[in-house]
Amino acid sequence: MKRTTPTETAAVLGPDDVSVRHWMGFYALFLAALLVWLGLVLPAGGHVPLPWQQGFSAAMAATPAVAKLLLFVIYTSLCCTFLPLPTSGIVAAVATADAHVAPGMWATALVIATLGATASTIANLNDYHLLTWMLRHRWIAGIRHTRTYELAARWFSRSPFLLLVAFNLLPIPVDVVRMLATGSRYPRVPFAAANFIGRFIRYGVIALATFALGKHGWIAVVALLGLAVALGLAKLLPATGRWMRRRAAGGRDRPDPGQGCANPPAGADV
Repeated sequence: MKRTTPTETAAVLGPDDVSVRHWMGFYALFLAALLVWLGLVLPAGGHVPLPWQQGFSAAMAATPAVAKLLLFVIYTSLCCTFLPLPTSGIVAAVATADAHVAPGMWATALVIATLGATASTIANLNDYHLLTWMLRHRWIAGIRHTRTYELAARWFSRSPFLLLVAFNLLPIPVDVVRMLATGSRYPRVPFAAANFIGRFIRYGVIALATFALGKHGWIAVVALLGLAVALGLAKLLPATGRWMRRRAAGGRDRPDPGQGCANPPAGADV
């Protein structure tokens, strides 16, 4: 049976069923509700001591726990491909013992991992809907017809859910897998589930390390970056080696163009 290419698959699927307008309407209401709630829980007058006025610890202690978590969710839900803000720093900030967003280390990690993963999943769904809207334009959708995209989409189709979990777990700046998921019209429910699982583990690790190590919590972020590089090299180097061996073997097997007119050996049939 002939294997269809991602380009042929997209042509067979026809128009997508994604409503960008409905999603953005939901997202706007989501942000508005959080901002109203934040306004209600802030101290009288909306004044929060700033770190450069009284120190970071004093500012965190003076801000209500609910307000800190609301700010955390609002910020994290904005961090996506189109607004590439860093997330590890704010995760570490609200996970410190001084922030006291929950009683104890494990409760703090659970709260931050759950809220952070939910907010990041919403941000990644923003990517999904915006990229879908962009791919409806012919001059952008043409990327599906390139050899590079088809090879990448074929690689993604082997284990899309696990790849999405892995890329959300590791602090990789450019999430190519998220773009491939959108381009191949990977269903939104497993897309959201994979995003949530990966970010839940990632933020939970950072929160636990930050709470346990205090000011040395940045070690967790560095460790995750090191893990990302190690896994990337472990995946890339063997594939590069195989590619180079195939190239070398192809070069040895390919006849020399200059030998095509050589005289045949004596006794050979002509």
